[in-house]
Amino acid sequence: MLLNDQIARRLDEVASLLNEQGASFYRVQAYRRAAGTVRHLPTPVSDLFERQGIDGLRELPGIGDHLATAIRILLLTGRLPILERLRGEADPVELLMSVPGIGQVQAARLHHDLGIDTLEELEAAANDGRLEEISGLGQKTVAGIIDSLATRLGRVREPVAPSAPAEVPVEELLDVDREYRELAEAGTLRRITPRRFNPAREPWLPVLHTFRGAREYTAMFSNTARAHKLGKTRDWVILYHDGKGGDRQCTVITSHQGSLKGKRIVRGREAECERYYAGRPDATRHTVAV
Repeated sequence: MLLNDQIARRLDEVASLLNEQGASFYRVQAYRRAAGTVRHLPTPVSDLFERQGIDGLRELPGIGDHLATAIRILLLTGRLPILERLRGEADPVELLMSVPGIGQVQAARLHHDLGIDTLEELEAAANDGRLEEISGLGQKTVAGIIDSLATRLGRVREPVAPSAPAEVPVEELLDVDREYRELAEAGTLRRITPRRFNPAREPWLPVLHTFRGAREYTAMFSNTARAHKLGKTRDWVILYHDGKGGDRQCTVITSHQGSLKGKRIVRGREAECERYYAGRPDATRHTVAV
C-alpha cells in the first residue's frame, strides 16, 4: 500500500505539470493543497480509506469529490491517470489490463479491434454484449469486470446504459475540439514529450487546458498504438473533463463515411452528432477536408 508521502509526491507532480502546461491557478492549487493534506496526516490515508471508504477521503481538508476519487483510484490500482496523461504516458492497453479478468491479449484486442480506450467505453461494451465477442471472456468474467468497474468508477447506482443521455452536449465537446486544433495548428500551445512511440524524445504533443463554464477540459492528440497504426495522431483528439465520479474522456475524430463524412464527430455518439449537424447546416467550423 502506498505511503502518504508517496501519494503526496504524485499529487505535487500533477500540480507542477498543470502549472507548466498553463492550467488554471485554482486547479493547480487544489492539487497542491491535497498533497499537503495527505503529507501531514497523522495516520496512513490508506487506513482511513479502508475504514471509511471514499466518504472518509472527502472529509479531509481540501479534498473534494474529484480529488477523493483520484486518491481512491491511486490506492486501489497504484496509478494516477491524470499524472500519466500529463506526462504523456497514457496507455489504453495497460489501463484495460489493470481491470481484473483482462489479460494482455484481451486488452490489445479490445483496444485494436473494438476501439476501446477508456474504462467508461469498457463498461459500455460489457453492458451491451460486445465483450463476450472477445475469446476467453465468458459471462462470469464479464460480470466480474462490470462489478470491478462499478467500484473503480465510483458508481453509486447501476452502471449507466450505453443509450443513456450523456451529461455534456456534443456541441460543447466539438467546440473544445475546434479550439484545440486551431491553437495546435497555430503553434501556440505548450508541447509535452511523450515517452511512448517517441524514440527521438521530441516535444511534439500539444496540450490545451480550457474551460466551458465551470467545466475544465484537457485536450491532446491521441498517442495510442491504434492512432499511430492508422496514421491518425493529428486527427484524433482526446478530451478529458471533470464529471461525476471522476474524470471523463471522449475521442473526437473526422468521419469518413455517410452523411457525416468530413465532419468532426464524438466517437460513440454519432447519432447525436448527426442530429446536431442536421440542426446546424452552417456548422462549417467542425468540418475538415478529407
